[in-house]
Amino acid sequence: MFNKNKFFKSAASFFRKVIILTLVVTIVPVVLLRWVPPLTSAFMIRKSIASVWSGSKTYKTRYNWTPLNKISRHAVIAVIASEDQMFPEHFGFDFDSISDAMKKHSRGKHLRGASTISQQVAKNLFLWPGRSFVRKGLEAYFTVLIETIWPKKRIIEVYLNTAEFGNGIFGVGAASEIYFKKPPSRLSFSEAALLAAVLPNPALLHVNRPSRYLTIRQNWVIEQISQLGGTDYFRTKQ
Repeated sequence: MFNKNKFFKSAASFFRKVIILTLVVTIVPVVLLRWVPPLTSAFMIRKSIASVWSGSKTYKTRYNWTPLNKISRHAVIAVIASEDQMFPEHFGFDFDSISDAMKKHSRGKHLRGASTISQQVAKNLFLWPGRSFVRKGLEAYFTVLIETIWPKKRIIEVYLNTAEFGNGIFGVGAASEIYFKKPPSRLSFSEAALLAAVLPNPALLHVNRPSRYLTIRQNWVIEQISQLGGTDYFRTKQ
């Protein structure tokens, strides 16, 4: 005979275990990555699998983890100026930018991204591309975890090491060596701005073959850095 109470107790117990397991498998990696450099990222893995699937024999992942203290401060402020100027202030989400993007979309303009650096770190490390509610929900969840567990300096450190600056070129360590033949600690102001300028679309914008648009964007990044107060902007906010 069907026992309704027993069924609901079993179902509740099952869902509790699922929730606990989910929390463990998501929180533990974020805690570990607070100190341990990531060996790879979900985005790097996806690109590698896609290259194998397509039969490409030329694709190669270039990724050299570089501690923040060995990265030029020009690179730090350049990516903040380019991607997320409110990074030192917000808790993972820039609601003003989100609201502005939605208003422009309602007037018929293309819906531009309003992702913060923290959201991009969450996506690059753990998730897949897309705009589904499930993926955006997971992105928000991981963003909250990262902002809660990591200090801002760790977030920018991981971002600078996992952002893609060209096909298979991840992080300023690899990008600096490949494009400028120098360690990232020696990146100049203009070089850092050029790297930051490709971040919205490294598949179409090329550091080694800068288009007129990319040069204009590089100059815009330099102007934004100046308006923020230069390399002291992020440091003084900590």
